[in-house]
Amino acid sequence: MNERRGKGLSFAKRMHIPRAIGTGLGFFCVMIGIAPLEPGLWVWVVLAAHGFVWPHLAYLIARSSAQPFRAEQRNLIFDGFAGGCWAGAMGLNPLPSVIILSMIAMDKIAAGGWHMLFKTLLAQTIGIGLGLWLYAPPLFPQTSQAQMLACLPILLIYPMAIGMICYQVTVQLAQHKRALARLSETDSLTGLSNHGAWQNLLLREFGRCRGSLASSHLALIDIDHFKLINDRHGHLVGDNILRVLSATLSLHLRKRDPAARYGGDEFCVMLPDTTADQAMEILERLRRAVEAFRDPALPQLSLSVSIGVAPFGAGLANAEAWLHAADMALYAAKSAGRNRIMLAGAEGQGLFATAT
Repeated sequence: MNERRGKGLSFAKRMHIPRAIGTGLGFFCVMIGIAPLEPGLWVWVVLAAHGFVWPHLAYLIARSSAQPFRAEQRNLIFDGFAGGCWAGAMGLNPLPSVIILSMIAMDKIAAGGWHMLFKTLLAQTIGIGLGLWLYAPPLFPQTSQAQMLACLPILLIYPMAIGMICYQVTVQLAQHKRALARLSETDSLTGLSNHGAWQNLLLREFGRCRGSLASSHLALIDIDHFKLINDRHGHLVGDNILRVLSATLSLHLRKRDPAARYGGDEFCVMLPDTTADQAMEILERLRRAVEAFRDPALPQLSLSVSIGVAPFGAGLANAEAWLHAADMALYAAKSAGRNRIMLAGAEGQGLFATAT
């Protein structure tokens, strides 16, 4: 409910400025249009109130409403009604009337589409009828040069104001789209890339290596005995350990080494443009940092990771084969006693371990 109200308030705020510009400029357009008819004082008072008070009153009405979006929609329909009344009061003077009615219709279709436009046109028609009935002006008077000049500001400025509002909305939508795209590629617990984003990165890196024969290494990292940690200490502790490993990855990897949570307690790291010695050195620093971690609240808890590493090889058929080679190296690391790194040969063969 609060989210819906927030969107409604944002909508009302967005419409406040163009309404104030439109009614302010429209005041002069209508003023010069009805002046030859010598209207009574009450007409001038109503015109001034509509031009300079109504925009702010409409915003307050929407803000104070329990459903600001619907309140603002009613305000938009009233805009059409009021514009129709002034067009009728001018006797449908061709140029001022067309400009006022078309400008009102333009921002309403921008705000609510064809449905809002239909309601606005209906409100304008009712307003025109009421204006003609109340004031009974001569119909279709000739537009004077002064009236033409009075219409120029609204004709020039108001479309630019609407265009700027539409541009701001477009920019906000683009920002939201980028934010959603980032969220869709990010693991919510660790802040690292998720499984889907990692698969795309793996495919891109495999294609790059195959095209340039670059020397890159793929590593799979598994937290040793993670299930036992969850069973003994609870899932909150387990989640915190996942965050700790994520922070450790970010701290000890190079900035150009992307990391991801592959699933559960398994992480992936890409080490582009590295030799085997460089990859092992980077991952050994990481392994030691995890091994040295201590939680003051759980001094008896010790952590370690097993790591499987596979270099890119020209004989790898596809990215899945590269990932499989790293997975087999990880399996070998766990089988050899965990808390160690195992490196696969160029084609996923010839595994050997670092010193632990």
